[in-house]
Amino acid sequence: MDTKIPYKIYLSENEIPTQWYNVRADMKNKPAPLLNPGTLQPLTLDDLAPIFCEELNKQELDNDTPYFDIPEEIQNFYKMYRPSPLVRAYFLEKALGTPAKIYYKFEGNNTSGSHKLNSAIAQAYYAKKQGLKGVTTETGAGQWGTALSMACSYFDLDCQVYMVKCSYEQKPFRREVMRTYGAKITPSPSQTTNVGRKILSEHPDTTGSLGCAISEAVEAAVTQEGYRYVLGSVLNQVLLHQTIIGLETKKALDKYNIKPDIIIGCAGGGSNLGGLVSPFMGEKLRGEADYQIIAVEPASCPSFTRGKFAYDFCDTGMICPLAKMYTLGSQFIPSANHAGGLRFHGMSTILSQLYHDGLFEARAVEQTQVFDAAVQFARVEGILPAPESCHAIRVAIDEALKCKETGEEKTIVFGLTGTGYFDLYAYEQFNSGTMSDVIPTDETIATYLAKLPKVDK
Repeated sequence: MDTKIPYKIYLSENEIPTQWYNVRADMKNKPAPLLNPGTLQPLTLDDLAPIFCEELNKQELDNDTPYFDIPEEIQNFYKMYRPSPLVRAYFLEKALGTPAKIYYKFEGNNTSGSHKLNSAIAQAYYAKKQGLKGVTTETGAGQWGTALSMACSYFDLDCQVYMVKCSYEQKPFRREVMRTYGAKITPSPSQTTNVGRKILSEHPDTTGSLGCAISEAVEAAVTQEGYRYVLGSVLNQVLLHQTIIGLETKKALDKYNIKPDIIIGCAGGGSNLGGLVSPFMGEKLRGEADYQIIAVEPASCPSFTRGKFAYDFCDTGMICPLAKMYTLGSQFIPSANHAGGLRFHGMSTILSQLYHDGLFEARAVEQTQVFDAAVQFARVEGILPAPESCHAIRVAIDEALKCKETGEEKTIVFGLTGTGYFDLYAYEQFNSGTMSDVIPTDETIATYLAKLPKVDK
């Protein structure tokens, strides 16, 4: 062990960032605007007002302000579980026999078990400040729903969660955590909304998707007085809040004059990846430093690697705004893989633009290989990782093994988004040898891409 670098690098409470970083301010090519689904014109604050909270709408549309102050009440809440540790994976390095230095930013040290609480508390705060009764949302693996239920409980807000049906069935204990914090959980698609009933009539055996759940949650929000919809990923505002991860990571690395060569994050809608890499991407955009940044997505839902950069609906019910993003088509429903948080058909407009501009790379990995890496990591590092996080672990191990072959002493940093203690059904399948890989064919993806809306922008 290198005694100069501790196993865990902690910041002090006073070193927690007091501002979020808006990477859009440094982007030469700004993300394309969200479009009103009725007029196909860029969304305005008035368009967004019935759906999202007022202050969040301002954050969503602001491409120019580089930093946003974190309200004091949110800063105080962060102190319950932040700063989170940056861990040197000495034991993984030893097991791999690699000269690479591996670090991971661990976001699982709170009851929600993931990074999602960073944005949940912010969105709940702004909802309370606006005087709302409650919020609605969707959740895939349940981490976002859990985080939001905790945040709403803290601010005494009603919380209604539409949970992707396959995850609802696979993760009953995640449901109970949400219910413990007072949330109402509905498996999606459901018979409780018009869009849910329509989806079920057309696809009665569907296992659901984040796109389905989003449609239901938005409908529930706009049809109840005093409610707004909040989202756990994809949106600009969410990536903004999640930059607390990357800002802490960079500050911890700077303490020991460590410059990463490779930065790796799992990618579903973009909240974790965007939050981790934004401060580093800002340096890259400003010409101050260069990094190899890798987004890792499931082969069963390969938005970056096999999707199309185009305007598409953010939801299956086609009632939400259109976003220009890497997408597989809003009607695409991935196989019931265990990485429930990585099942969105599209990707953040910020990350989509950066990827389109060639500023980072993306890789798709198969589920069995992901869990092989998960078990290897758990046995040596002592943390049972969430299936989403395991995608980043897989590629971190792959890159470390490349260093073993070449003898290069690269420094690798990856995001460990959370713990997998509510994902034991997935681990049981892997350990029993019954886990399989389902990868969509080119023909299947082409079918859904052919249904993209015709937008001349």
